[in-house]
Amino acid sequence: MALAMIRLFRFIGLVEGITTLALFVVAMPLKYWFATPGLVPPVGMIHGVAFIAYVMAMIACLWGRGFTRGEWARTTIAAFVPFGTFLNDPFLKRKQLLDESRIA
Repeated sequence: MALAMIRLFRFIGLVEGITTLALFVVAMPLKYWFATPGLVPPVGMIHGVAFIAYVMAMIACLWGRGFTRGEWARTTIAAFVPFGTFLNDPFLKRKQLLDESRIA
């Protein structure tokens, strides 16, 4: 169960990072450089949903599963820093692999 939760959390982090990228690289340049604001509301809403899913998955994944305060802090900060989920993913992958090696 814990391994499936880490995998899901990593996937949600990837989606959250991709939606941030879409917002910053596609939607906002279209709005400000080409006066075409049509993509900002839908991409922004998708990003908002992905962000909320990330925070909820973070709490569900980290709560009571042996994550340290530092890991909690890093993962929380990653939620608020643009592309922080991409930077946090290698740490989560290492934790996932460590947990998998304990089970095997």
